[in-house]
Amino acid sequence: MSISIADQTLEDRGYTDLHEHIEELRARGLLVEIDREINKDTEMHPLVRWQFRGGIDEADRKAFLFTNITDSKGRKYDIPVLVCGLAGNQEIYQLGMRCDLKELKSTWINAINNPLEPNIVPEGEAPCHDLIFEGEDLLNGNGLDSIPVPISTPGWDNAPYFSSSHFITKDPQTGIQNMGNYRGMVKAPNRLGMNPSTELRTGGYMHWLEWKKLGKPMPVAVVIGAPPVVSFTAVQKVPETVDELSVSGGLAGSPLNVTKCKTVDLLVPAESEIVIEGLVSTELLEPEAPFGESHGHVNLQEYNAYLDITAITRRKKSVMTSWVSQVTPSESGTIKRPAYEARQIEHLRDHLGIKGVKHVSTHEPLTSLHKLIIVVLERGVPRTEIWRAMYGVASLRQAEGKWIIAVNEDIDPDDTDAVFWAMSYRCKPHNDVEVLKHKHEGHGPRSLLDSEDSAVLIDATLKETFPPVSLPKREYMEKAKKIWDELGLPKLRPKAPWFGYDLGEWNKGLEAMARRAVKSEYWTTGKIIAQRRRGDVPINTEVRTLDIGNPGAGDDVSDNLNWDTLEDASQLKDKDK
Repeated sequence: MSISIADQTLEDRGYTDLHEHIEELRARGLLVEIDREINKDTEMHPLVRWQFRGGIDEADRKAFLFTNITDSKGRKYDIPVLVCGLAGNQEIYQLGMRCDLKELKSTWINAINNPLEPNIVPEGEAPCHDLIFEGEDLLNGNGLDSIPVPISTPGWDNAPYFSSSHFITKDPQTGIQNMGNYRGMVKAPNRLGMNPSTELRTGGYMHWLEWKKLGKPMPVAVVIGAPPVVSFTAVQKVPETVDELSVSGGLAGSPLNVTKCKTVDLLVPAESEIVIEGLVSTELLEPEAPFGESHGHVNLQEYNAYLDITAITRRKKSVMTSWVSQVTPSESGTIKRPAYEARQIEHLRDHLGIKGVKHVSTHEPLTSLHKLIIVVLERGVPRTEIWRAMYGVASLRQAEGKWIIAVNEDIDPDDTDAVFWAMSYRCKPHNDVEVLKHKHEGHGPRSLLDSEDSAVLIDATLKETFPPVSLPKREYMEKAKKIWDELGLPKLRPKAPWFGYDLGEWNKGLEAMARRAVKSEYWTTGKIIAQRRRGDVPINTEVRTLDIGNPGAGDDVSDNLNWDTLEDASQLKDKDK
């Protein structure tokens, strides 16, 4: 890019930096600005947490910008903290992605398949190098102690942790960089914890193993606050041969601006807010945690890597980002979900060639995306394809999918009530449930009893015709909603199914009866069905199982009927004697 980074506009770049993103949040009414004093160690995350655990609808969640921050010792901080500013809800996420909701999955698939090499910016022009602190400066109030890192789970966490911390590493053999989002425990002004989860086989962990083979410390750069497309990419799982920063460019549709670090041989986003540089020992590990995790439990203390900091660089007016994670739903879940689902769909459709896959839903509330996965397939897809799809979901990553459920398009995979409905009436466990053994335990509390796990695959698709869904037809529900709105009643948020529809077990005769009913002509139906009395069948015999099939009482039957010709119960009783 020939234009100097200082002169670039949003149109030149194709993506917003964090400051532009905040302005767009403000303009859209999606930002809550907190100017009153807030304690980062006891108040910040609990305050924002309430919008996830307080019964507030997802659409009503906001981004929070804290500008008057202190700690329990009374220290003041001059760096604002943005919480839920990247994915407090889907609208906020879409704003950072700069695409419509229905385009999210295709945008992700295209970015992964068509990455764009970044544009290298001279170090002196990069905004992330406005302020540079090295050596003794890190111990004179300009180290990690200058950054207002909040405590995510007060009462359980043993320190402040960076939660929106993008760790950039490099394979020493290939030179290919990796960027992953890992928690970072604040241990000293010049020392930061690093936990690249081994069960997820993160790129940072794989690189650590390669540097360990060489007997050398691993260079690391940690990005805190970046253009939204960078943060979204940091949580994505891409092939090991692909640099996530090039995928960020793919998301934006133009190359990402990057620059060289000051003390380590790595490239970082030039518009980063804060960059922490340093070396990670490959010989020694330190205790780390407890820390509240996204699987809904506290991760107990374990030995993990640590970063000896060599430099911290900042923008002049830097903003720190912090993600609400832990118990889902959460900001981190909203950030991860679209990309995770896109990868699964691509895996099933393009790599495995499975027909009829419409959607993959990674369930978030409390389950944290990895454990409960619903595959949506077209009705009528062969049983072999349904099972291939479920096995395919389980195979993408070693710990992916503990409960994998296949449903049809009429089931909303995000509505657990609807999923349970399908499981209850469209699944026969003796035929439609399989257990896949010897799965990795994955992300969650580690069991001391059994280090292996398994997956349950459930086919809850329709296998035969069913009677209609027992809700009023759409036309009647829509008319009733219009009256509801005219009466000024509380705002409705329809949940599927909200109207009845045919599932194959319906015909003209049954439809004729229903049409008579809504025209208040049901007396005619009563006359017709009375003429069809018989005494050769037991109670609860379905008409459709008899020789006459399932004709109902349609218009093909004469309406010129007379009750006088019908036998009543007393007459039938006399006959039996």
